[in-house]
Amino acid sequence: MRILPVFILALIMLSACNAEHKGDLYLIRDTITDNEGYINAKHDTIITPGKYKHCLTDTFKNFAFVVTKDNKMIAIDREEKVLFKPFIFDNGPDYPSEGYFRIVDDNNKIGFADTTGKIVIEPQYSCAYNFANGFSKVSNDCKLVDLGDEHTGWVSTKWFYIDPHGNRVK
Repeated sequence: MRILPVFILALIMLSACNAEHKGDLYLIRDTITDNEGYINAKHDTIITPGKYKHCLTDTFKNFAFVVTKDNKMIAIDREEKVLFKPFIFDNGPDYPSEGYFRIVDDNNKIGFADTTGKIVIEPQYSCAYNFANGFSKVSNDCKLVDLGDEHTGWVSTKWFYIDPHGNRVK
């Protein structure tokens, strides 16, 4: 008699765990053509391999980074709507820091999105560093300089800090 309630409880718990990842898409690569795309857990093709030049996100939860046929890196949602363009860092999309990563607009202004893919600070800064200790160092008057060894950096005399809502704090 006690086995049945434990079995039902285990079944409910397993269903709850699977429900969380039910909608994830997974990167696939055609080994003959080297084209990439996404499938769901049932192995149904959701994004046909070759539609994008590269698929950069292994597990597509809310959004994925892809490279278009004309070499533009973008973030797309599940309906393949373009959400934003990521800030390029180390030849790929910016790394999240404290739950946020940098994005850019067509004028190369920098803003921030969170790790769910929601834009939290619209692109508006000429330069912006990742969040650290709750703040990002930003400027609207900066320039890119060569630091040597194939590295560049920003210089400005007008830096200030913002919080994750875009409020100026320091």
